[in-house]
Amino acid sequence: MEHRQRRVLHFLCVELEECEEGYPRMHELRTSLVLPFTLDEAWAFFSVPDNLDEITPPDMGFEILTKNEKRTYAGQIIRYRVRPIFNLPMTWVTEITHCEDRQYFVDEQRFGPYAMWHHQHHFKEVEGGVQMDDILHYKLKGGALGAWLTGWLVHGRVKAIFEHRSKVLLERFGGQDLG
Repeated sequence: MEHRQRRVLHFLCVELEECEEGYPRMHELRTSLVLPFTLDEAWAFFSVPDNLDEITPPDMGFEILTKNEKRTYAGQIIRYRVRPIFNLPMTWVTEITHCEDRQYFVDEQRFGPYAMWHHQHHFKEVEGGVQMDDILHYKLKGGALGAWLTGWLVHGRVKAIFEHRSKVLLERFGGQDLG
């Protein structure tokens, strides 16, 4: 069977209004990628936190401090060290808050560079492979002033991280880019 690969990347920086005045706006980024492998193969790769290092840009200085040989599960705490901007080291702690085997998982930042980080990873079988959808909502620290001062830099960096992931996955798993 010929495997075809389709890539659809939707980068949205949608300004979502908060309920209360005075809060900085929340941002949304969505990506969708179809790769030519089974749902079991996709889950086996993406549900192992240690594999995140392989798809993270090298200039992030990404290091997993919590070695997790197990697959992702709800309640899992993962500690990282990252150097996202100007090579400054930061500790980032996330929790897997939701996990449904071979369907989705959600990581939320507990400590780190964002005021709020909520990242959904969805998987479903489609013709030609598995569709992987990422839905990210995040908010910058520092209130409106922090968002104004760093927003352009941070938003560009977040987009670049997801673009890098897609590029690495396409190169690693091959196939044909259908647009």
